[in-house]
Amino acid sequence: MPPFTPESGAAAALLTPGAYVVHAGQPDWGLGQVQSAVGMRVTVNFPHAGKQLIDASVVPLRVVEPEDWMP
Repeated sequence: MPPFTPESGAAAALLTPGAYVVHAGQPDWGLGQVQSAVGMRVTVNFPHAGKQLIDASVVPLRVVEPEDWMP
């Protein structure tokens, strides 16, 4: 799946609590799980970086299925 961008409204619908994402610029953070999303602000819990508040209009997040993700 392509990274989330503000123009991709369909991707915005996928950034919901429980969704799994990868931070495109920090793949070593691991597979993160969305905890909350308010507007473009998304809180994601990453196994190697903890809970991060991300502005999804600036930071590319890639929505993934956990079974399809390979570090």
